Amino acid sequence: MDKISPRSLYELIKGKSEFSLVDLREDGVFGERHLLFAVNIPLSHMEFLVGNLIPNRHVPIILCGKGNDEDLIDRGALRLKTFGYKNISILSGGVDAWEQEGFELFSGINVPSKAFGEFIETNNKTPHVSAEKLEQMIKLEEKLVILDSRPFSEYELMSIPGGINVPGAELSYRVADLSLGLDTTIVVNCAGRTRSIIGAQSLINAGVLNKVVALENGIMGWHLAGKDLEYGSSIRFPEISECGHKVAKCRAKTLIKKFKIEKIDGIAVNKMMNDFRRTTYLLDVRDPVEFKAGHIPGSISSPGGQLIQATDQYIAVRSSRLILIDNDDIRAAMTASWLKQMGWSEVFVFQGGISAAGKLHSGPYEPKILGNDNEDISFIELIEFDDLMEDEGIKVIDFASSSIYCDNGHIPGAYFAIRANLSNSLKKIGNANIFILTSPDGKLAEMAAHDDALLGLNVKVLKGGTSSWVAGGLSLEKGFTRMADKANDVWYRPYDFKDGAEDAMKQYLSWEIELINQIRRDGTTNFQGI
Repeated sequence: MDKISPRSLYELIKGKSEFSLVDLREDGVFGERHLLFAVNIPLSHMEFLVGNLIPNRHVPIILCGKGNDEDLIDRGALRLKTFGYKNISILSGGVDAWEQEGFELFSGINVPSKAFGEFIETNNKTPHVSAEKLEQMIKLEEKLVILDSRPFSEYELMSIPGGINVPGAELSYRVADLSLGLDTTIVVNCAGRTRSIIGAQSLINAGVLNKVVALENGIMGWHLAGKDLEYGSSIRFPEISECGHKVAKCRAKTLIKKFKIEKIDGIAVNKMMNDFRRTTYLLDVRDPVEFKAGHIPGSISSPGGQLIQATDQYIAVRSSRLILIDNDDIRAAMTASWLKQMGWSEVFVFQGGISAAGKLHSGPYEPKILGNDNEDISFIELIEFDDLMEDEGIKVIDFASSSIYCDNGHIPGAYFAIRANLSNSLKKIGNANIFILTSPDGKLAEMAAHDDALLGLNVKVLKGGTSSWVAGGLSLEKGFTRMADKANDVWYRPYDFKDGAEDAMKQYLSWEIELINQIRRDGTTNFQGI
């Protein structure tokens, strides 16, 4: 297999050619140190991720890991080839060689997006307000509204008291219907910094006349200042009115002109999607509820705010073409303006949105899964499994994430294992007459049943996974009870920590602020200010 040197890869990243740099390590390991523009596709979950992240089977793919991850890389390359990917090479020496060459390594996840947020705040001088100042404004009953720019699932877990959930791309779309006087200050918050900054600057860029500020350090800053949070809130954005739509449409036209955003019709979209010489993504930037009600077949649910916040979770091919869809071009225009500033040069808005697309599909977003062949899998139903549980020759292996295994619970007696490391885990688990595999919904266990590590062993997959166990009214065991591998598969957010959450928040915020200096040293970004 061809290898590429760190120096050659550095020049490739700075160029304009299409390619995908894929790190095959587990999420938690990847988060410790990685290349800035590496996209994390853990080998354990490759079948569930790669089909949407890298839709073009001809695009050059460069695999990387640590310097001693040769076996992981070889297995990843082989699996990609079985899925039909044609052009695979390896970063010679992995991240270790990259660092030895003097290039920058990064910690954390979604780093390009978070670094972009810091760039925008520095470049645009995005106004902000501290938690202490915001509390004072609330006590003095100043006219203000707090808009939480995170997805509803995050917002309902914890929020600033009184905050209204208006995720990312919905901000400029919905703000006119909040009926705010021009003397009302708009405060935008997220969990930390990025979505607060991008959200506030979105309203400013859209020409909103109110004073707009980002809550400095978001919910973490509010919590660290000793302020109370609200849990289980459900205040959401209003339905858009005819008047609100007209205002949003006018603001979108300004953005389209300012950022030279190109609109394309269905004929041009079909031509791009069928051009296999290039990689083209069809991204639906609306709220997931709207996507579920009706969407263009083959489009990916990519809510605008999250697409900017975590671009590498949707797009894995550098210099690819991005086509954005919504109902009426408005949220697509706002999202496109940010993607262009992030350095994506070929960003298009599908003119007329879903109304111009013909027949739509309904239902939630379902990622493309590759290699999903369960014909030769031996399944076991819950009723059979329950009868076998007393047999000492039975061992259960759970492929849930370590956080789910510990906190949500697992079948009593089940061993935690990471799929990509299963050969080593089996040495710790020991022999068994029958190995029963499970995962939360059973899908990952089905994939693991085909792995070489289990060849020659008596393996069965629990039909429906651990969910079927719960549905059967059976109890779960919690905690890290039988760990056949390290719990390094998950990258924890600061507020996920049971102990030391405040220290983790402080470290996280310091890390995020320092990113602006890191990307200057790295030199591979193409961020653009206005």
